[in-house]
Amino acid sequence: MITTLRREEMGKTLVIGANGQIGRRFCQQAAAQGAPVRAMLRDASQQAFFDELGVESVVGDLAGDMAGAFEGCNAVLFTAGSGAATGLDRTLMIDLNGAMRAVDQAREAGIQRFVMVSTLHVDPLAGPEKLQPYLVAKRAADAYLMASELDWTVLRPGRLTDTAGSGRVTLSQDASTSGEVSRDNVASFALAVLNHRAPAREYVLLDGATPIAEAVNAG
Repeated sequence: MITTLRREEMGKTLVIGANGQIGRRFCQQAAAQGAPVRAMLRDASQQAFFDELGVESVVGDLAGDMAGAFEGCNAVLFTAGSGAATGLDRTLMIDLNGAMRAVDQAREAGIQRFVMVSTLHVDPLAGPEKLQPYLVAKRAADAYLMASELDWTVLRPGRLTDTAGSGRVTLSQDASTSGEVSRDNVASFALAVLNHRAPAREYVLLDGATPIAEAVNAG
């Protein structure tokens, strides 16, 4: 059953990877809607953007100290990623160990809701060779979250674009589905999902024809 949360039930969402392309869009949209968020940043020099939005920010390190960032939050959006251009060391520290540590820290902080922005390809051997370590890390991190007792959602966006968000998407449970999705729409869908209480589920997320609110309610 999917129910819409009242504003007082939503609490504050910790955005891990807030300075990334999806993270920034999410924080912009959350601020516009008056949804409370806290941006976790690697460096204090990144805070000016979030100060201008009126979004609270905190410095935290996925490979180091980040416990304080979780305090007072009710949900986590994990949208951090090392990227394809980084070495295996960063992939392991951010996409695997960092994601697993975030799940553990959420549990320790008493946070139940966790939304993971992952990758469409769940079979690493089906991806390009240079991306295989990244895909392995993402797959293992997703499995770790799914095996936890947290109220989780895993989003598997298609090929990401900078096209302006249409507010309309297509959802699928078929991991072999392919297509594009704008970063705006991923951020909008993540925000909508966090506004709902829903069964643990993973979604393949593409641009489409269904309004986001309708797609979330349909589950």
